Amino acid sequence: MRREPCPREPGLRERKKSETRQLISDVATGLFLERGFDEVTVVEVAAAANVSAKTVFNYFPRKEDLFLDRFPDLLERVAFAVRERPEGVRPLAALRAEYLRMLGEGDPLTGFGDANLTAFREVVAHSPALQGRVREFVQELEDLLSVLFAEASGLRARDPDVRVAAVTTAGVLRTVHEAGARLIAEGVTGADLAGRLAELADRLFHRLGKALDEGTI
Repeated sequence: MRREPCPREPGLRERKKSETRQLISDVATGLFLERGFDEVTVVEVAAAANVSAKTVFNYFPRKEDLFLDRFPDLLERVAFAVRERPEGVRPLAALRAEYLRMLGEGDPLTGFGDANLTAFREVVAHSPALQGRVREFVQELEDLLSVLFAEASGLRARDPDVRVAAVTTAGVLRTVHEAGARLIAEGVTGADLAGRLAELADRLFHRLGKALDEGTI
């Protein structure tokens, strides 16, 4: 059966580290949105956050990760949804349920609860370095899905059937995200946005399941 994360109050040291990481990320994001990613240095981010450049790199090994800091959390959420799914639930169904829940709750990891999403995408569009990091993340997501589907099916992660399932599942998530960005640019927000994206995601996951004939995936 699915195991919920054990509730545990973080210690003072953990809270301080989390607060510092969030501060650095918030300061960096503000600077990038204002001036553009390539126009801001890590030294400037450190100065604005009142920390050293070494501290910045301790939390964010790459400059790109200052702006795209939610990617690792999303990968963790995907892995948890599949590995801790209820008995008898297939991986694709578990992902569908988790993503629909996230959309319904306005989870920040979907990106759609952020009023700066349009500006955020503009920054990415004008930075080859960020675009490259996004492509790497998509590859990381596809690789993770391949591993998760392989674990569930008993096949190898590089098995063609597993790989196709992973790539197309990642494609569903990308398609919904891109649709959401377009809707936000058109002025669609709140419950209307969440409802339209949930309907789209549900439809695409349903079609994907039929195309894959689900099986153990």
